[in-house]
Amino acid sequence: MEYQYKIAGHLCRIAFCDTADGLSLLPSFPPFANDEEGDSLFRISVDNSFRWTSIGKEVGQFDCGGNKFGVYHMENGSYQFEICDEKGRLCALLQSNPDFSDCVCALVAEHEAGKQFGLNNAVMLVYAFASAPYGTLLMHASVIRNNGTGYLFLGKSGTGKSTHTRLWLRYIPGSDLMNDDNPVVRVMNGQAYVFGSPWSGKTPCYRNVAAPVGAFVQLQQCPENTIHRENVLESFASLLPSISTMKWDERIYKMNCNTISDIIRLSPIYHLGCLPDEEAARLSFHTLTGK
Repeated sequence: MEYQYKIAGHLCRIAFCDTADGLSLLPSFPPFANDEEGDSLFRISVDNSFRWTSIGKEVGQFDCGGNKFGVYHMENGSYQFEICDEKGRLCALLQSNPDFSDCVCALVAEHEAGKQFGLNNAVMLVYAFASAPYGTLLMHASVIRNNGTGYLFLGKSGTGKSTHTRLWLRYIPGSDLMNDDNPVVRVMNGQAYVFGSPWSGKTPCYRNVAAPVGAFVQLQQCPENTIHRENVLESFASLLPSISTMKWDERIYKMNCNTISDIIRLSPIYHLGCLPDEEAARLSFHTLTGK
């Protein structure tokens, strides 16, 4: 059984080789189901009997928000990933061709939740890297939309991104939450746009929506509320840690950096030092919108 989804304008195909109930493994994906014809960004074959016949050179073991990913690079340019949960349990094996357009994933977790976790993260990884040539970035941010324009709040986990967007929802009329953890940003026709995605962290906000970007805001917890616009170097330093990329892959990393440069040229980036209060929400709203 094969399913097709459209995420930020990219068609993605997932084929299940040994189960007819693939939809149960992708509970956040139905809003993105799509039956358009066209070239796909990637195709993932889910084959639970698949195993690596050989293993590539280890790139590293990475902590991704508490989850452990092992990354290996093969001589032909292909990649292999071991996807483990926060307890270190192996959930999925993923192997891709060099440009991530054709991949195979084996779900090896014992329980349904582990299989969902493994497949969800496999698709997210493939999407982030396959979309790099198309001015597309998968970002770690919480996104609020106000009167049709999207505003992205950046920062490390625990800095208050979700808290700040909730303050907008409470105090700023005309606001709605687009995504709370992993929105997609795409540069198209001289404009940066933000899209909802099937990935939203601990907040179930899986919306197939889009908006032009109004601004990016780097958050920092501070004893008082202040905001200023960042210069080019500060902006790059704010955006780069917020994207999913592979610094060791020169091709993907260079394309991601070029997209960041385009975003800085097209959209303002601010730094907000703030308390978790109404005043901070109103300060950022007035500064970003001029209202």
